[in-house]
Amino acid sequence: MATAPVKPRPGGTRAQLPPCYYEGYLEKRGPKEKVSRRLWTCLCGNTLYFFNNAKDTHYVEKLDLSGFVSLIDDCSRDRNLEAARLNLRMKDGEIKLTAPNLEARELWKGFLYSVVDLAVPTTLTLLPGQLHMLKEVVEKERQRRKRSLSRAPSSPLSLPLVGEIPACFRPVSRTEAEVLLERHPDCGNMLLRPGRDGTSLAVTTRQDLNGSVFRHYRVTQKQQGGYIIDVENPIPCPTLHDVINALVEKTAGTLQPFLLEEPYEENITYISSNDENGERTLHCAPTSTFSRGPALPPKGPERWTLRTQTKSPSPSHRSLSPPGSPSSPMRRLVLSPSPLTQTAFTEELKQKLEKRRTKRTRGRASSQAVKCFTHANIVTTDRLRLVYKMASHSSRFFEGAACMDKAKSYISVWRHR
Repeated sequence: MATAPVKPRPGGTRAQLPPCYYEGYLEKRGPKEKVSRRLWTCLCGNTLYFFNNAKDTHYVEKLDLSGFVSLIDDCSRDRNLEAARLNLRMKDGEIKLTAPNLEARELWKGFLYSVVDLAVPTTLTLLPGQLHMLKEVVEKERQRRKRSLSRAPSSPLSLPLVGEIPACFRPVSRTEAEVLLERHPDCGNMLLRPGRDGTSLAVTTRQDLNGSVFRHYRVTQKQQGGYIIDVENPIPCPTLHDVINALVEKTAGTLQPFLLEEPYEENITYISSNDENGERTLHCAPTSTFSRGPALPPKGPERWTLRTQTKSPSPSHRSLSPPGSPSSPMRRLVLSPSPLTQTAFTEELKQKLEKRRTKRTRGRASSQAVKCFTHANIVTTDRLRLVYKMASHSSRFFEGAACMDKAKSYISVWRHR
């Protein structure tokens, strides 16, 4: 599969990331990407972090699983016959992932489901040791979320802010702000975000100068009211809107607020379950305002067919192909017959051993016969040549001890001569 070069961009280091539960190479293609990229993927907490390779310390992209919708297998064929595809559907689009093989895909599904649902999935084909690993991941993720809630700093939104909050405010970190500005350059190049200490704000800007150039400015709140942009010559501002306007004026309009329109659904959808096979299906609600209840599932082809459900009460409700079904690729690999049966293999092995034993016996008999001729003091060249020829001729008809007895009889005859 064709891969596109990834432009290196500094992200957070691995030391700053949550604990890593699983990692490996995946081919990733986003909703707006034309080709796949082979990236080293780490599941840290409930977020996927992507690196150019396994030795990189700074990630180039990340995917928060809080917007998880579904995870289904993609049975389309790939150039690499062992590769296994996977469709990860998020609220803002679908991401196509490709694992090296079927076993790796099952493991990725198990870890993703465990982190999202905080429960071990029971419908996947996994070994007992792998299920035990998933149980440990669920416990670690629960403890991590409890600690993050107890240690979370106070949000600037909870402080008595003066005036309204600008539309360019985003509750993101420094790295996430850089990613937003670089990914959506047409939406603006300046956004307001919370500070690291939780008691201040910050403004992140992006401009192009042989590449992306990011700048971060701290904005603190005065006790008597208002805000200050902490630069060499502090700039006082009555409200947060004045902070944004001051930066726009100081840069002669070069900096513009970041305004990103969030996508909204155009239709009302709901998920229903089939009582016969347990398959969950996504339906579109009727547009009529006189509808008194949900419409029945359509008989014809449906718009979406999902084998999994987001945030289901129990992982057992997911309808995945059972391991014993004929369509399961894992089952086909296990039940593939061996090219050699046990009986044929045993007979062939016996024949080879019998031939090898015959050759060794003849060679051993000939060497012992020559030793006997030497001890018999046969020193004449003609006699030795004649006796050796007779012994060689005898070894074609006699084997083992019989050959030796025949050779000894020849020696005794020559001694009397």
